[in-house]
Amino acid sequence: MEKIKLLIEGKGEVSVDKGSTLEKVAKLVYGEECKKYLGARIDNEIFLLTDKIEDGKKIKFLDISDRDGHKIYIRTLSVIYIKACEELFPGCNVNIEHSLGEGLYTEIKKGKAINFKEINKIKEKMEEIIKEDKPILREKIKREEAIKLFEEKGYIDKVNLYKHVDKEEIHIYRIDDHIDSFYGYLAPSTGYVQVFDLKYYYPGAILLPPSENNGFTVPEFVEQRQLAKVFKETEDWVDILDLGYLGTLNDTIVDGSVDEVIRVSEALHEKKIANIADEICEDDNINLILIAGPSSSGKTTFAHRLAVQLKVNGKRPISISVDDYFVNREDTPRNEFGEYDFEALEAIDIKLFNEDLIKLLEGEEVELPKFNFVKGVREPSGKIVKVDEEHPIIVEGIHCLNSKLTRDIPEKNKFKIYVSALTQLNVDAHNRIPTTDTRLIRRIVRDNKYRGNDVKRTFKLWELVRKGEEENIFPYQEEADIMFNSSLVYELSVLKKYVEPQLKIIDKNSKYYSEAKRLLKFLEYFKEIEDESIIPPTSILREFIGGSCFR
Repeated sequence: MEKIKLLIEGKGEVSVDKGSTLEKVAKLVYGEECKKYLGARIDNEIFLLTDKIEDGKKIKFLDISDRDGHKIYIRTLSVIYIKACEELFPGCNVNIEHSLGEGLYTEIKKGKAINFKEINKIKEKMEEIIKEDKPILREKIKREEAIKLFEEKGYIDKVNLYKHVDKEEIHIYRIDDHIDSFYGYLAPSTGYVQVFDLKYYYPGAILLPPSENNGFTVPEFVEQRQLAKVFKETEDWVDILDLGYLGTLNDTIVDGSVDEVIRVSEALHEKKIANIADEICEDDNINLILIAGPSSSGKTTFAHRLAVQLKVNGKRPISISVDDYFVNREDTPRNEFGEYDFEALEAIDIKLFNEDLIKLLEGEEVELPKFNFVKGVREPSGKIVKVDEEHPIIVEGIHCLNSKLTRDIPEKNKFKIYVSALTQLNVDAHNRIPTTDTRLIRRIVRDNKYRGNDVKRTFKLWELVRKGEEENIFPYQEEADIMFNSSLVYELSVLKKYVEPQLKIIDKNSKYYSEAKRLLKFLEYFKEIEDESIIPPTSILREFIGGSCFR
């Protein structure tokens, strides 16, 4: 048998039989630990372990510490969970709803809510399927054949999805007689995902994979009541819109009824913002409104719309920018790479910020500072402000939910709002749309349109942004008095035409190629909304695509 040479990252050069699969190479290189590796990256592209390898390639095998490896683990664990539920409860419908903490919130529709004992049975069945190490077969079949198979399985959400997909053939996965489809790869057999947990979380369950950062340790599930509440609210909104999954949205785009979806979606946002304003105005103690959230959540537009609704209630809010309270450049803390860390709490002059807030709340006049980003120094702005009970102060910034930012202000005087784009729509019952994908697509569009950043720079910045969010935003989200979901059920169908040309710029020489390719494949499921005239100028989406009356 002819031999070929491969270069394995972290292991050096190996010689294997020509025509070997990546799975065979992994067994040769890693021995008994080979099942820690779920896929491979070659030339900045993700490959299945069942793919055959060519001579002279440099290969990085992916475990769960790699983001793409972790995604493969989660998808594989999900299909095992779905299969276990369907075996135990024939005719049930399993929904992978959304992330919640470190896990996935799921629901099993089977006539009545799942109970605690049944959760344990599902876990035992999953462990049995994993122990049997069943092959997970990936097949390419005709689209019409796939639709017929999904009809027979009762997967109407997948039927509706694939009737709009412009492909002659699609990939499906099989485990025994179970068939499914996922946008993204799975491991070659069920034995690759041996570590997990399943927790009862009425009326569903939390599926917990091991963490990216803690090896093969399953993190403890920490309940996030505020987040769970806003996701339930979002589920109710989707019911109002009568949009279960993406196939139904595509139906409205094709038949011309999507305008009503847009109108109702925007009205739901406006009603929620009005309700938040009412809640603030009902409490005379509240005079400091703090708004935080991750990147590209639409915080700026939300703050403007909240100010309008406060004015409707007779208030005259003023806005203060935390950025104007940066310490001078030479006093800015540095990160582990020796670079200025502008996202650290210590980059803000907290002492001065609190002194000014106290003066304002006590009825004194204050001259607000203005940070000169060119010189890197804080300067007087000449802007004098004074507030009373009719002038609540709105502050927007990444640290606004961290009590240390406003340490000298009594909690009774604060109202904290967390804004994030918590995706309302899923592709189908088994394929969720991650919140981070929606925000990343928003940011690519906005950076290109308003900040002069090409898509590669956005990807580079995104890595740093995500790290900052994990440290400075997500740990404090449950401190919020209320959460606002800024996502719009129709937005990706609008953003598609803006982001696709940007993603196509990235070629195989870029380390961002696999991520760009993944997003492009994901966007293939969406029909485009071409006419944007019905989207109001107050829409949060306008912050990204242009035409906002607040810009």
